[in-house]
Amino acid sequence: MELKDRIVVVTGAASGIGRGLAERFAAEGAKCVICADRNLDGARQVADAIGGLAIACDVSKEDDISRMIATVERETGPIDLFCSNAGILTLGGVDTPNEDWQRIWEINVMSQVWAARHVVPRMIARGGGYLLNTASAAGLLNQVGAAPYGVTKHASVGLAEWLAMTYGDQGIGVSVLCPQAVRSEMTRGHEESVAALDGMLEPSDVAEACVEAIRTRSFLVLPHPQVLDYMRLKTQDYDRWIGGMRKLNRQFGGKL
Repeated sequence: MELKDRIVVVTGAASGIGRGLAERFAAEGAKCVICADRNLDGARQVADAIGGLAIACDVSKEDDISRMIATVERETGPIDLFCSNAGILTLGGVDTPNEDWQRIWEINVMSQVWAARHVVPRMIARGGGYLLNTASAAGLLNQVGAAPYGVTKHASVGLAEWLAMTYGDQGIGVSVLCPQAVRSEMTRGHEESVAALDGMLEPSDVAEACVEAIRTRSFLVLPHPQVLDYMRLKTQDYDRWIGGMRKLNRQFGGKL
């Protein structure tokens, strides 16, 4: 898919990867980039800078997502690309309070379920569309010191796989973004963490990788190419990989 003259929605667009995506899509000539975020002022700043539109949306609420999709389709036009990008980080293990597990589950996973639930039928009815879901390298490899994050990002990858295999024959393209550390509010103060061992990318670098993946309809987006090598090591010898992750846990446990 080419981005020129497309209508695009980006959730979590007020900062970080979301802002980088919105800026890059606008530079690619998108007809309109809708910047959705619970931080409406931040979304407006991004939208004003790129000539897009801002809309308030709390992705932890299905009603907000369905209302936002309906509003965009009614007032702006059919959504060609929906980027479920909003996400949060929760540190801790299995003793993390239930309410924190529930919140990260709703934001990192269910928001993507709800977006697909409400936008995919519309896309299929008009012959196709595209979904870009932001997960993380943690969804492929896991995350020391952050069970809720690693678990929900695995679920995000699994959902993207299911969407691709279920709706691909109906014209729906799917890409899943799995970076390591990216400079954002989420990674502020964690510049020396395990996630940054292979370097911390700028949001613009990640947006570049996403545009190329969408253009070529590639499923897996790996701005840090080393992640593919780690995946291969994991599948070749799971026990050895677990041993390596235990070593990282001893070194970085309790940190991002």
